[in-house]
Amino acid sequence: MTRIIDPPRDQFGELPTPLTYGERQVIDLFDQKLPAKWEIYVQPHLNGLRPDIVLLHPGVGVAVFEVKDWDLGAMQYYMEQDGFGRPVLWASDKNGRRFSRERDNPINKILLYEKELFELYCPRLNGAGRGVVTAGLVFPRSPQLEVERVFEPFRRSHHKMKKHMDYYPISGGERVSAGSVRKLFPECRRTSSLYMNDDIAADLRGWLKEPFFSREQRRPLALDANQRRLASQRTPTGYRRIKGPAGSGKSVVLAARAATLAAEGKHALVVSYNITLLNYLRDLAVRHAAPRNVIRRQIDFLNFHYWCKRVCHEWGHAEAYRLLWRSSSDSDGSRVDRRAVLEHALPSLVRRIYDGSGWIPKYDAILVDEGQDFRPHWWQTLRAALKPGGEMMLVFDKTQNVYGTAAAWTEDEMQGAGFRGPWNQLKISYRLAPTIVRLVKSFAEEFLTGEEIDVPEVEPGIQMGLLDELRWRQVDSEANGPTPGLAACDSELRRMMQRLRADTAVPDITFLSGQDAGRRFVEMQERKGVHLVHTFDEDDRSARRLKRAFFQGAAGIKATTTHSFKGWEARHLVVYVESIERAEDRAVLYTALTRLLRHEEGSCLTVVSCCEELRRYGRKWPDHEEEF
Repeated sequence: MTRIIDPPRDQFGELPTPLTYGERQVIDLFDQKLPAKWEIYVQPHLNGLRPDIVLLHPGVGVAVFEVKDWDLGAMQYYMEQDGFGRPVLWASDKNGRRFSRERDNPINKILLYEKELFELYCPRLNGAGRGVVTAGLVFPRSPQLEVERVFEPFRRSHHKMKKHMDYYPISGGERVSAGSVRKLFPECRRTSSLYMNDDIAADLRGWLKEPFFSREQRRPLALDANQRRLASQRTPTGYRRIKGPAGSGKSVVLAARAATLAAEGKHALVVSYNITLLNYLRDLAVRHAAPRNVIRRQIDFLNFHYWCKRVCHEWGHAEAYRLLWRSSSDSDGSRVDRRAVLEHALPSLVRRIYDGSGWIPKYDAILVDEGQDFRPHWWQTLRAALKPGGEMMLVFDKTQNVYGTAAAWTEDEMQGAGFRGPWNQLKISYRLAPTIVRLVKSFAEEFLTGEEIDVPEVEPGIQMGLLDELRWRQVDSEANGPTPGLAACDSELRRMMQRLRADTAVPDITFLSGQDAGRRFVEMQERKGVHLVHTFDEDDRSARRLKRAFFQGAAGIKATTTHSFKGWEARHLVVYVESIERAEDRAVLYTALTRLLRHEEGSCLTVVSCCEELRRYGRKWPDHEEEF
């Protein structure tokens, strides 16, 4: 029987946090000595936690290990009690300086791992089932006696650790070098358990498995012939515009072109309106030819308005930037007209800065993703930051007109923006399977009438999608209390967690909704102990920070708006729709439906709708449920 090791050994070098020598020693020891049914998970995603090693046996139990390559002899470590009587880890260096190491105390970490394993990841375990969970510490570089001197007082200060020491093993370097797996992990001697079973193991695997996107991040970008041409060649004028439907590879081409230019030593600016899209574009660029350090050094990935702010502050116009916001306030202290500043005043100020300062460095290339979100005069501001003879790229999909700005890009505007000749077109969607394309096309025909639409074409001969789970749940907003939609979203999230594809994990699930509903949904999940990676916050500054930290490799379920997820893709999606009253609302739902990434093993999309106008459309879905 072949042991499951996730991620596989040949991919250890690509882990986000490189393995230490001691971690590799312990992994090798477990692999060599444990029975083959013990699965080994390295740096798994556990709801935002990243333990070093987790072991899982469907018939025996689960063990989580923290491996520390600390040299306990380099400093004097000891325990003291704080004012509340709690044990705290302290250290003194060779000069006698004392400082707390409690933040890094591995005892606290393994207790947290054990608590969440029992309460969140293995919800079917009852109280007696705690005996199937081991939480251990390993110090490969420190002697056993020194490890016990430092950490035995902590273990004895916790009643359960003192009473059940085999469930909380603490080991030093001798046990590792001697291959004493039974001392590192005493519970490995068990061959069965009354409390562990295949269902509990399946619940846990959904959290332990490496997310699909993390594996994808290690694969080179796949480009067809047309995409390779666009990514590798420059036009005679340096200006190129590309349009195409959702999933046709517009962002892939843009990121590949940016990476190609970076490898040539050119300085490029990749800019979008949405903050969250930048992390996705950076990930795509890293998957192309250039090394990660070249991408980081040669490409600036910036949100348009943050780039404007940076220009002002970097080149001596911070006061003008500050006055810009003050000047739009009335003398009575009323609020700033943020829209007027962001749409017109700030871009105009930046353009004047460039026009009046010939010494400011400029870019060799500027590439704009989701160009339909931009206003034409923003593009002109960006042109001012381009070196003579440089190149610019604009990618576009008018169907995803979620801000209502696409109509401003007339052909006259395009000619004034430097473009000549026809659009470069990408027609085939490599993201969407035929099953969802049919539903997307039906939605566009019924609800996007009068709009300029570009429905994806299916890749010829593709059969993917037959394993897709496409579910519509129509909720009567009056029937089941004040938040029936969010309650339905919660139950559908739980349902999806229990029905994950074999090669996907819980962090592969993404929830999309509006701002208010999203905040309430995040609060609902937090009360249940599920910590989402989200972008919802009432404070604008906090929300921007959350967006900058939002990326698909993060260790948790994702939750954001469709606006922020535009350009992204996922294999497990829950979408909540409350209204399609405005044209922008309909474009938002269309965009959400096109985020589903096809895969030969299948993908899952669930729509929860409180919108009565969508009831009839929802009946077209393969799996639909209605509440009256």
